[in-house]
Amino acid sequence: MEPGTERATERPRQRVQVRPLEVDELDDAAALLGRGMADNPMHVAVYGGDDASRERAHGRLMGVLLSMSPATTVDAAVRDGQLVGVAAAAPPGHCRPGPAARLALVGCAAALGPRVAVRLVAWSRGWAAHDPAEPHVHLGPVSVDRGRRGEGIGHALLTHHVGHLDAAGLVGHLETDRPEAVGFYRRFGFDVVREHEVLGVRTWFMRREPARPVPAGSRR
Repeated sequence: MEPGTERATERPRQRVQVRPLEVDELDDAAALLGRGMADNPMHVAVYGGDDASRERAHGRLMGVLLSMSPATTVDAAVRDGQLVGVAAAAPPGHCRPGPAARLALVGCAAALGPRVAVRLVAWSRGWAAHDPAEPHVHLGPVSVDRGRRGEGIGHALLTHHVGHLDAAGLVGHLETDRPEAVGFYRRFGFDVVREHEVLGVRTWFMRREPARPVPAGSRR
């Protein structure tokens, strides 16, 4: 439906609320990440199969990752009481899973079969090799639910995220394997610092410098 053609009887769409994910929403968030990222090029390369099988496989992996990463903050995008987007971010020094989380992830990967497990390891190592040495906040995974793209949900999540980066004066870092996402992230101040192929999939590694704080004397 084109903007402005909604029927007058329809209830106006509520704005997107971004708030911390609740513990009892972890399973829903993992399932959303599975659905929303099923068509990512890297996921196609790693998991193979169709959308439904990739959705299940990645959802299982994300369930383990989210539940085993206590330092990671997870923002929930909610509209009309429904979870419609998720953005996870690891603080400085925590951008890769700890020993217990790695062990759990290995077990989950092994359950998905040897081919997928080998590719998951190659993917993780390939991206980790480009983690910045400087202190940074590592954004990801980030996803909007399937069928909800283009509704401003990703914009709300990123606006919230970069606001925290600027308030804390922290560098931001992310990876994306979706070429159309590069321009999106650039609008929030991220710049491509390198490109690299992992498993034949091009990845863009992006960095964001925090906005310069306003001197206290100039605030009104």
